[in-house]
Amino acid sequence: MTTPHLPKVAGINPPLPAPSHTPPSPGSASPTDPTGPSSPTGTGATDTSGLPGSADARRARPTGPTGLSLPVPNALVQDRLAGWISALTTVQELTERLARTATLDAALHEVLRAGASLVGARRGLVTLHPARGPGHEHPTTVGFGLDRADLGHIETIPRGPEPAGTPGRRAPHGPPEPPRPFRAYEPRETPGPPEPTDAHGSRRSYGRDAAPGAAERHGSGAPYDSGETFGSGTFGPYGRLFDDLPPVGTRTGTAHPDIAADEELAPRHREVAARLGYGASYAVPLESEGAGRLGAAIWLYDEPAEPTERQRHLVGLYRDYATEHLARQLELAEARSAVATLREELLPSRLPRIAGVRLAVHHHGARQGGGGWYDALPLPEGALGLAVGGVTGSGPSAIAAMGRLRASLRAYAVMEGEDPVAVLSDLELLLRLTEPARAATALFAYCEPAGALRAAGRTNKVVLAGAGHCPPLIIGRQRIEYVETSLSAPLGMLACWEAPSVEIAPAPGETLLFYSDGLLHRTGDAMDRAFARLHRAAASVPRGSLDDPDALVEHILRTVLPDAPEGIDGDGDDVILLAAHFA
Repeated sequence: MTTPHLPKVAGINPPLPAPSHTPPSPGSASPTDPTGPSSPTGTGATDTSGLPGSADARRARPTGPTGLSLPVPNALVQDRLAGWISALTTVQELTERLARTATLDAALHEVLRAGASLVGARRGLVTLHPARGPGHEHPTTVGFGLDRADLGHIETIPRGPEPAGTPGRRAPHGPPEPPRPFRAYEPRETPGPPEPTDAHGSRRSYGRDAAPGAAERHGSGAPYDSGETFGSGTFGPYGRLFDDLPPVGTRTGTAHPDIAADEELAPRHREVAARLGYGASYAVPLESEGAGRLGAAIWLYDEPAEPTERQRHLVGLYRDYATEHLARQLELAEARSAVATLREELLPSRLPRIAGVRLAVHHHGARQGGGGWYDALPLPEGALGLAVGGVTGSGPSAIAAMGRLRASLRAYAVMEGEDPVAVLSDLELLLRLTEPARAATALFAYCEPAGALRAAGRTNKVVLAGAGHCPPLIIGRQRIEYVETSLSAPLGMLACWEAPSVEIAPAPGETLLFYSDGLLHRTGDAMDRAFARLHRAAASVPRGSLDDPDALVEHILRTVLPDAPEGIDGDGDDVILLAAHFA
């Protein structure tokens, strides 16, 4: 006796039928299936209106390998899973692209470009201004699809006295303003109880999503505020764009789906948006685990719009990785800047003014901090001392050794500068005694420009000596030639260093060019070809630039290294060009 089937009451039947453990063969007829082999048409064969019993419905229903009908929701789930896999693959590709950026500026541009593609925007802006640590003293702002004029208009947006949306903050006049609602989304890894909302039903994240320990420090239910709220006072002229972001410790984003209709925004904000042609915005804070909140990014829509929940989730995943990468790049850029500043402070901040000679210098340091150096110092009786050299190694230790070597050479030059061989001999002895594991190259020249004494028959006179350094180049209208200096070993390479000096007499209008071996190494050619390239560059100097040492050095630099200065600030040796033009 067959048990009657229960009626379909909500909560009784499962949404998906249970699979059969022993599915019938295709040729067998089921007792409950009215359409078996013996009845080709079955009960519903005469009805082709698409009802469950019709032939069209049976043909349209997906079947599995055994002929069983698959539930339609499975296809929907598969489509959703395929969509998420595709989206996560896109995020993975964007993070790999970001990981290949080597500078902070390139990373910021890539973050803006990737974020714009994820949220469906065309323009954006990112600003970094940490409350402390690397980058605090040097804020950075980069625009995407915004030129300087657009950024200038954004700077005119008035800055609020306090970040909007922070509960309990008192306006300049009046009672404390209520919490301002903002559209925020932050995915949770594990489901939890419903989060508290404000009077308008918007999510607030000042309690549970705040930094760890915030509830214990500020009391249960109290808004978390570390004193580093992300408002206009933190991010300079662009702070108004991020006034309504949550405090430090939360990572939710803020959307303004229709700026023109948002009366809570400043009138100037709506005016600038209309002028620049954007109707909506979506901003997210950039906060890392170790460095805290670094800054924020905002993307601008041409029309009123708002990112979907999926777009917010994806940009949140990308933002978490990007912020850590930006924190590392910011720290690295700060370290490089400190090394470059130290190196520049150890070199002359300005060139001396000596009658009868004009000086010019171009120095491009290596990214890791090279040991190249130069010097120009006035000496007694109107003389001038010029020096170029370099120490082995790179990094802070090489920079420190370069500073010690340059300071020692200045002292020896003041005492015995008229004898360059004696200056380099004393320098070699000092280097061998104090730093026996380090070698250095040096070229020192003692110059006596004629100046005002030319009428008395005085001529320009230069006495120089080198220790393993490249010979200087004389550039003039009548000749372009290398100074014939004798071959000598670098300082610290031999037990007893010695080399003869060379005396030359530059004619009026000629320029004596000193340079580092890094200029030749950067060409990538063999040394003989590099010397030939430098000679051709000097021969191609326009006649109008022969009397201008700055223009002469600039022309030679761009001729020998066509990609300068962009191609100079990478790995490699320091590039130094020191020119002395004699009147």
